Amino acid sequence: MFSKKGNIVKDSHQNEFLKRTKIFSSLNDKEMEQIINKLLVKQFNKNETILHEEDTNEFMYLILLGKVKVVRTTEDGKEIILAVHQSGEFFGEMSMIDGKTTPASVITTENSLVAIISKTDFYSILFTQNKVVTNLLKIFCSRLRKCWDTIQLLNFNNAAQRTKMLFLMLADEYGRKTENGVTLNIKLTHQDIADMAGLTRETVTRVIDKLQRNKEITILENKYIHLSPDFLQKDLNIKI
Repeated sequence: MFSKKGNIVKDSHQNEFLKRTKIFSSLNDKEMEQIINKLLVKQFNKNETILHEEDTNEFMYLILLGKVKVVRTTEDGKEIILAVHQSGEFFGEMSMIDGKTTPASVITTENSLVAIISKTDFYSILFTQNKVVTNLLKIFCSRLRKCWDTIQLLNFNNAAQRTKMLFLMLADEYGRKTENGVTLNIKLTHQDIADMAGLTRETVTRVIDKLQRNKEITILENKYIHLSPDFLQKDLNIKI
């Protein structure tokens, strides 16, 4: 079940927000209207839990505005970030398809506007919108490849390799190419990076400081991370 927290809202820009969502990006205005009629839009404050760990997931969630993290807590209480979702992304669809629960919680990292679709409406969309099915299959393929990269990342024993691998993975999803490298259009704290790479915050800080001294990365004024051409050409044998 979705969190009973969050305020139900009406937003006149739903059509515009939905067009930024990957699964609905190819729909025309008429097709989009059919989707909007099936949405429940809620406003969540920063650090609110949208989906609790191991809850039966009967809903799909689309982030219209804001950012969330998908986290799993280990037996010793350590929080591991499995994914970060921003505006235009979605989650919860896998549990509706296979009927299994997901042992992870979804928590907002900033004030967020989230659209919720029930399982019944989700299947209604799939059965009537071929474009949505095509988009969903492409997204699943992309996520599977990301899982393979994550396994490779966790196999690195060296903290610098893990951090670099993570940045390259993020570049594939959030990177914006420039004349002087790639900028990661996602704001992450050192703790976020540590939780995603399976490292301590102190270790990540040391690695990032060294990367900056070597001019492999630059922390921009807006807190985005810029990867230099030298960083992208290092011998991790990973292409973005």
